[in-house]
Amino acid sequence: MDMFSRATGAWFLIALLVLATVLPANRVWAGEGGTAETRGHAASSQIAANHLAGPGPVEMIIDGLVVRPLSLVMTVLGTVAFVATVPFSALGGNVGQAAETLVVGPAAYTFTRCLGCWRPHYEEAAEG
Repeated sequence: MDMFSRATGAWFLIALLVLATVLPANRVWAGEGGTAETRGHAASSQIAANHLAGPGPVEMIIDGLVVRPLSLVMTVLGTVAFVATVPFSALGGNVGQAAETLVVGPAAYTFTRCLGCWRPHYEEAAEG
């Protein structure tokens, strides 16, 4: 029974992550902005403006509670894989590429991006 509840919890988190990625939090969908005619059926310019404004609270919560912990796990697993395969990478002459792919990339994704910024246009909005 305990194994079933763990599997259910894992599938719930995966489904939540997929939904957060596929259905972005949009302030226009929530009824903010626009006229009575455009609320809920916003024009594409309003949707684009909201996407460029940065991540919403739902995306920040999901990022902080689900995506960041999973990214941290992937960073640790990538580090372990890098250490285990560094002799083979050295023989192949691609230690730097292996380090970038297995350690640096996941670590940067985990620690250096803004909260809720897992889409490239959010990074641009946060910088500019």
